[in-house]
Amino acid sequence: MSQTAAPTTAGTATVLANPLAGRAAVWSPYSREPLEFHRRLRGYRATPLVHATALARHFAIKQLLIKSEVSRLGLMSFKMLGASWACYRALVQHAGEEPKGWASLEELAAAFRPLRPFAFATATDGNHGHSVARVARWLGFEARIFVPEGTAIARIEAISAEGATVTVVPGSYEDAVVRAAEEAAQRCLVISDTSWAGYEEVPRWVIEGYSTMFWEIDDRLQATGRPCPDLVVVPVGVGSLAASAVNHYCRQADRVKIVSVEPLGANCVMASALAGRPVTVPGPHRSVMAGLNCGTPSPVAWPLVSAGVSTLVAVGDDLARRAVRDFASIAIQAGETGAAAMAGLRALHGEGTVLSSTTSALLICTEGPTDPVQWQRSLGVEVV
Repeated sequence: MSQTAAPTTAGTATVLANPLAGRAAVWSPYSREPLEFHRRLRGYRATPLVHATALARHFAIKQLLIKSEVSRLGLMSFKMLGASWACYRALVQHAGEEPKGWASLEELAAAFRPLRPFAFATATDGNHGHSVARVARWLGFEARIFVPEGTAIARIEAISAEGATVTVVPGSYEDAVVRAAEEAAQRCLVISDTSWAGYEEVPRWVIEGYSTMFWEIDDRLQATGRPCPDLVVVPVGVGSLAASAVNHYCRQADRVKIVSVEPLGANCVMASALAGRPVTVPGPHRSVMAGLNCGTPSPVAWPLVSAGVSTLVAVGDDLARRAVRDFASIAIQAGETGAAAMAGLRALHGEGTVLSSTTSALLICTEGPTDPVQWQRSLGVEVV
């Protein structure tokens, strides 16, 4: 099957060569500053970079690397990287100066104590909101988290356990974003990972925060004498993680190709690429890949994603569940959202034009089983 600008299908997946790829769009500093910030947080350690040799043979490629974000700074998701950096930068901007010489979380909390009482607010499908709530607890702030209807009880309970107030908003993730934005006030900062007109700085900081994982990958590959991958596969919701990947690897765009993966029923990036501009995919969005149930690309992420992603993939829930089992076969407990990149790789394998025997692929596994009941079902375990 030849890959053209028109979508092709491979099982319950759609593969599209991005018709907008190739335009230059780099705005974020190429800086290790977020990594240095994260290293000062409690519980920091570089997450594993797994060499999945058996799966590489299965997909008939040269090398398969997996960046496993199933445990990051005490939570089961990479989202803590973007949320913590964005919270910090927003507080620095609000306070008018950066804390000097802090070396621990306790010292950081002490530096921002004069702001209390203070709050963060955000919308979430689960992981971003949980991360914002954790940062708020660290700093002694309030957290107001808004989730769309249908959010798994396990995810709501995890956020509530941080001491946050969780409000279920009728409608979609986008409806929750609108509601969270109403909380903005002198003593409440909105920490969103998507943007809208007049609200762009914080989502940019979220994207910058995700760069930590790519610096860790670079450092690990350099330490082990391995080359940079030539194919990077990332899940896509509003596009912030993909934008971070593009910004990091665009300096090697002649040899590093980026693939985005999203649900078939919430394929807003693919639909926008076909339209030539950001568009909304109407809900309801009910994929088991809950963290990717987003109907509209982030305007801040869109220029990078639309220019820098070479191939767009949309996958069905069956492939996501199979990918959960693929990860389990190499002892990685990935949730359905976290397994999306593996599902995308399987779709590319079935499509037959992107992968070859010389491919060195990197998958970003973004989360663990944040909904244990759904995860057991994906593993084929009967849930009573």
